[in-house]
Amino acid sequence: MGALQLKDTHGKRSSSMSFALRWKHENVRLILLSALISIAMTFMFLVLLYGTANKHVSVVVNGQETVVSTKQWVLQRLLDEQAITIGQHDKVSLPLNGGIKDGDRIVIDQAVPVHVKADGKVRTLYTTERTVKAVIDQADISIRSEDKIWPALEDRVKSNMSVTVTRIDKKMSEKSYTVPFSVVKKEDPKLLQGKLKLVQNGNEGKIVKQFENVYADGVLVSQTMVTKLTKAESVDKIVAVGTMKPEPKVVVLSAKTKDASIVTTKKGQTLKAKQVLKNVTLTAYAAGVASTGKSKKHPQYGITASGTKVQEGRTIAVDPKVIPIGWWVYIEGIGFRRAEDTGGAVKGKKIDVYFESESYAEKFGLKRGYTVYVIGPKKPTAL
Repeated sequence: MGALQLKDTHGKRSSSMSFALRWKHENVRLILLSALISIAMTFMFLVLLYGTANKHVSVVVNGQETVVSTKQWVLQRLLDEQAITIGQHDKVSLPLNGGIKDGDRIVIDQAVPVHVKADGKVRTLYTTERTVKAVIDQADISIRSEDKIWPALEDRVKSNMSVTVTRIDKKMSEKSYTVPFSVVKKEDPKLLQGKLKLVQNGNEGKIVKQFENVYADGVLVSQTMVTKLTKAESVDKIVAVGTMKPEPKVVVLSAKTKDASIVTTKKGQTLKAKQVLKNVTLTAYAAGVASTGKSKKHPQYGITASGTKVQEGRTIAVDPKVIPIGWWVYIEGIGFRRAEDTGGAVKGKKIDVYFESESYAEKFGLKRGYTVYVIGPKKPTAL
């Protein structure tokens, strides 16, 4: 019976302990559930309290700052409330799904399109940078010291502006040039007047010029000479010009001349003519351009074919085959004259009489039927 009592006693203790454990386990779960409910209600209360409270938030859009009052607690909802759209390339200082609190400062940089032209290509970038230099850096374009950028690097960025990078290259080149020689004329008193004699041959010179060529995007825009080198000096061509006057040519009429030694009396004077020319045509000329083609600045102005200086009342132009140069003649109605000059139009029995006045020579015209007495190389005593 003692053994049975012990068994009964053990059964009672085991049942009592199981009940205590079950009660304790159920109470722990109840306590935990109550704590979770309490925390959730507290959070909801705080959220409700936080969400319904006004907050003052500073919003900076592209440098323009505005303080707004809002009950929103998520940044995206605040932006929607303020009708602020965030683009793909815009920058925002806080996450769009993040919370906001009183006193926050939100910075928004809106990207603008910028067209960048460089190295033959045009790219459109969306940027929040504020200067041209920053845009070029963003485009990863290297700039050399000689390159030109427009607008200037420090200029502010504007929407849809164009930025151009012009590549400047400098290259050296050289060109050779020939230098023509000059012709120098020197008077030679030992050479007959009008004759030319080569004294020294002329040689061309040579110079080399070096240029700095400036190219903008491969196109030549300027060329500047930097050096000039003389490789060979030019040598003047020297020509001697004869100044020695020729001796007057005296033509002696042959014994066959029919009118030789004719004695004629003119105005009480006895003239012994070598020859008498009938039906001679007379014209007139002056020393100017109209008659000779020479101006007063011409070195041969007023100089006759015989080398004498023209003189009114003395000088006539003749055909040397008819009247020898240097011979004196007597022209009826005109007087004594000396054959000193020639002319391209003076041929045969034609005489060109010199006058100082160009207008008178022009008015003189052409006169026919004159008789001319060819006297000889000696000056008539009557003069």
